[in-house]
Amino acid sequence: MKKVILISIDGMRPDAFLQCGNPYISTMISEWAYTLSGRTVVPSVTLPCHLSMFYSVPPSRHGITTNDFMPFVCPLNGIFDQLKQAGKTCASFYAWDEMRDLGRPGSVKILGYRNAWLDENSDEVITDMALECMKKDAPDFVFLYLGDTDEKGGHGFGWMSEEYLKYVSVALDCVKKVAETCPEYEIIVTADHGGHDRTHGTESEEDMIIPQFYLCEGLSGGEVLSDVSILDIPPTVAELLGVAAVEEWEGKSVLKK
Repeated sequence: MKKVILISIDGMRPDAFLQCGNPYISTMISEWAYTLSGRTVVPSVTLPCHLSMFYSVPPSRHGITTNDFMPFVCPLNGIFDQLKQAGKTCASFYAWDEMRDLGRPGSVKILGYRNAWLDENSDEVITDMALECMKKDAPDFVFLYLGDTDEKGGHGFGWMSEEYLKYVSVALDCVKKVAETCPEYEIIVTADHGGHDRTHGTESEEDMIIPQFYLCEGLSGGEVLSDVSILDIPPTVAELLGVAAVEEWEGKSVLKK
């Protein structure tokens, strides 16, 4: 039975992926399917982007345009909700409180939280928590949020600064560890948005263009994907896990592109 992990690297620009110097880059380019020209949603802000990542609709539909969550006016199933209804087990690991709102209460069976400011590299700590769960409990779907790139790197020192690129490299080390430790999982890696100077949220290319990577059955290593959006993640996860997509979702599975 297939299992899937979705890894979100907050604020990772495509050029940062290429320029951070991590040796695993060449592996991801040759062995994963990918795009360096995916698009996120407007506004390119973390919580709205992640809600679109999970609900496959833009902020103009789910209604969240800042990092403050409010219940949707029109109820809609996201990834967690749809998988729970299909009898799948979900887990979520994050170091930013707002990630708790990506599904309805009770849709996630296993939660792992670590305050990002307790550790210099909280991405590594939260990754190890997720890996322990994957080996012990083997949930069908795992969400792993890596936020140091954005908060500590981008906002702290500036996008494309030396310090920011170091955090991007650490996040890729975490991706490598997941791929090597849990080969039974199909892996999706995405950014939620990019950034410029010490901010993001605009419609500039630096903020809107995101990379995505897929180590999944049905896609070839080195395959360059086109016309990919952050909205495509929910239907792709659903297809990989054999679950019906929600009719209202606006994205399309990348397996069909």
